[in-house]
Amino acid sequence: MLQVEVTARLGDFRLDCRFQGADGVTVLFGPSGAGKSSVLAAVAGALKPEAGRIALGGDVLFDSTKGVDLPMERRRIGWVFQDARLFPHLSVEGNLRFGLKRAPAGPIRFEEVVEALGVGHLLHRRPRDLSGGERQRVGLGRALLSQPRLLLMDEPLASLDAPRRAEILPFLERVRGFGVPLLYVTHSLAEAVRLGDRMAVMRDGQVVAEGPLAEVVSRPQLMLTGSHARDGAALEGVVKAQPDGLTVIQAGPWEIKAQRLALDLGAPVRLFVLARDVMLALDPPQRISARNVLSGKIAAIEAQDGRCLVRVVNDGAILLAALTPDAVEDLALKRGMAVYAVVKSVAVDGLGGGLLEALES
Repeated sequence: MLQVEVTARLGDFRLDCRFQGADGVTVLFGPSGAGKSSVLAAVAGALKPEAGRIALGGDVLFDSTKGVDLPMERRRIGWVFQDARLFPHLSVEGNLRFGLKRAPAGPIRFEEVVEALGVGHLLHRRPRDLSGGERQRVGLGRALLSQPRLLLMDEPLASLDAPRRAEILPFLERVRGFGVPLLYVTHSLAEAVRLGDRMAVMRDGQVVAEGPLAEVVSRPQLMLTGSHARDGAALEGVVKAQPDGLTVIQAGPWEIKAQRLALDLGAPVRLFVLARDVMLALDPPQRISARNVLSGKIAAIEAQDGRCLVRVVNDGAILLAALTPDAVEDLALKRGMAVYAVVKSVAVDGLGGGLLEALES
């Protein structure tokens, strides 16, 4: 597990943040200028904090009180940038094998990386002949082949258009199969929801919230997406059944129906339900077209910019509903009240970029 406590001054900007990483993907989320890339630089060893402590898997990488500051080459951390930073004079294969040259012996094999990232047909090309998405896949492969203990990814999709982002996201998900934890920087809620296990939200050099991703993204005041249309809640689930034309997903206490998915029974899935796609009723609705009517209790009602966000919970699972103040008043909604959430649509991870499109439309 990654543990970060760093304080640094960069000109007029002060970085003072603390958070813990997950064994899977930890997302550093926040607007541009929040200090996310500076945190990556400190973890990698490219930026020396004034004070603090950075530890990875029980090994201390930096400790100002004990005088510990391991150089970058001894930290065994892979770093993937926005522009991939491939060597232009080397082929794709040469770039990939460069990651192996200075790496210690490790479990990640060249052939496995080539297959997982789908770059076998590109091995003899030069970087100038690759698309942006292909360059990022090669850069990711080179980082993996360095046998890292941790991968840092600094907004790797920021320079790509929507089709290229949708193309590369499945390959980023495959990195999980190599067992290397990721620290992933983004200001895209779509990327965070699709990839993350844990989230730390940064603002003005500080971590203002951290925790399991599904819990943190349900607090829209932290998301800073710039658009109410993206407010919603993430749910973790598994495929329970595959009746005709549908997939039934068990997400905590709720059974949620979605369009048929090409997934096996028991396969894990992540759902994202937009607050604008949830209506509330005091009694079970009868004869309606929506397939998902989920029972729960109101945990909170928050007035925000001329609307109300109602948080509905059931045994740890969370939904958000965006209602008008008039609707809240007419229904006399209060904290602790039992309600039925009528879900009009669900975005499901694993639909070839469908989740990304749903969040960014």
